[in-house]
Amino acid sequence: MLGNDTERNSQTRKMGRGKIEIKKIENLSSRQVTFSKRRSGLFKKAAELSVLCDAEIAVIIFSQTGKLYEQSSTRCV
Repeated sequence: MLGNDTERNSQTRKMGRGKIEIKKIENLSSRQVTFSKRRSGLFKKAAELSVLCDAEIAVIIFSQTGKLYEQSSTRCV
């Protein structure tokens, strides 16, 4: 009986994030919002990597309009 409960629980716990198709976002305003959110997340992850691994990290991003966004783990870069 215990095996059946375990089997049933493993089947119901398969929820999670679904895979999204990686393709260009056609809606301009949605694309800009996504760019801004993803850029912030990428900078945060780079800072975490720098601290955790004691690594020098630099991230350079150009937006679709050509604006430069940059972050580095030191001021020397």
